Amino acid sequence: MPKLSDFIITKRSVESLACDKDVTYRDHRLRGFAVRVKPSGIKTYLVVYRNKDGRTRSYALGQHGQITAEQARKEADKVLSEVKSGGDPAQMKSDLLKAATIKDLCELYIQSAEKGLILGKGNLPKKVSTIIEDKSRIARHIVPLLGKRKVIDLRASDITKFQRDVASGKTALDERTKSRGRARVTGGAGVASRTVGLLGGIMSYAISEGLIEVNPCRGVKRPSDGKRQVRLSPEQYRALGAALSLAEANGEPWQSVAAIRLLALTGCRLGEVTWLKWAEVDLSGHALRLSDSKTGKSVRPIGGAALKVLAELPRSCDYVFPATRLSNAPYGSLPKAWGRVIALTKNEEANPLEGLTPHGLRHAFASVGGDLGLSEITIAALIGHSSASVTGRYIHALDSALIAMADKVCQEIETQMKVFRDAQNN
Repeated sequence: MPKLSDFIITKRSVESLACDKDVTYRDHRLRGFAVRVKPSGIKTYLVVYRNKDGRTRSYALGQHGQITAEQARKEADKVLSEVKSGGDPAQMKSDLLKAATIKDLCELYIQSAEKGLILGKGNLPKKVSTIIEDKSRIARHIVPLLGKRKVIDLRASDITKFQRDVASGKTALDERTKSRGRARVTGGAGVASRTVGLLGGIMSYAISEGLIEVNPCRGVKRPSDGKRQVRLSPEQYRALGAALSLAEANGEPWQSVAAIRLLALTGCRLGEVTWLKWAEVDLSGHALRLSDSKTGKSVRPIGGAALKVLAELPRSCDYVFPATRLSNAPYGSLPKAWGRVIALTKNEEANPLEGLTPHGLRHAFASVGGDLGLSEITIAALIGHSSASVTGRYIHALDSALIAMADKVCQEIETQMKVFRDAQNN
């Protein structure tokens, strides 16, 4: 147990705390800043102060793991400044939370997320793109069905009914919008599962704010999120290769053809290719050194066929795939181009790639790796999956064996895509 007289709240000091009873440790540097540790291991950052009536009040800043020690210190400093001005933030917060609706809670949650106080994957603040998705699910599903309900009144049975309503399409709509032209909101088990997952996170936030003690989403069984594991047959890869060749012959922008080919050969996410910069391309090191991805910084080993695609591209600006009209901007028409390319695979009988998405190529890449005998951890490292704890070891230098595995998968996919063209040439 640390000495209370000189205890300083830091990430390391807080993580070292363990108690068999509730103990509050006060920070030696910032008077009023503290962390409460429970036997369960839950650690909550607090501001402890006396209000103008002399009553001792405790203001919860958030749980360790949801916010960092440094973030909590900055928030504590703001709260203490309010106290010095005669305010009573704990009482104000208590009054607000007792009357808070789900809509109110969601607004507070988003505000905290935008300040970087809500941590996502890798214990990092949620990305802007993730917050945008959260806002959409809140606006399209949570607020319409639960927005007026009091947070303190929400029960597990309400969550179960909410999930059932979303899955059945109760919040589905198709309407025109001013900004994007059209908004399509669907139902289904996958949408319901992901939305309940977000709601569970929001209710965890409510616990950290002292509004409720039990998460009503806990124990609610969620259906599969509906994500498909895509596998492409050699015939489907041949169809994709043929479509790319035909698209190129038809005058499709080179950015579209090369980007889709790179997606297939690397297993990268759509955004990782769209926003790829030349500064992140390491041809000699056989890697893409992404400064930012869904899981943060990431290094992806790439095979020879992918390197060839990159080496043959023109360099006109910072982006590997530049916009056709804007200067020094990424190519933003890839989603539409994808639809045009996939349409070229249609034959008299059917379209062998109907329903395939750019993200499906990522799953297909992983499936080829599995067919070639690669382990799950190796495949995870190749595609930068969040479960690949080994990825961090390759930030500066890639293992030659990992590069060889990337080349093996890349070459197999390139071979399957080239069969059609080779057969035509013969």
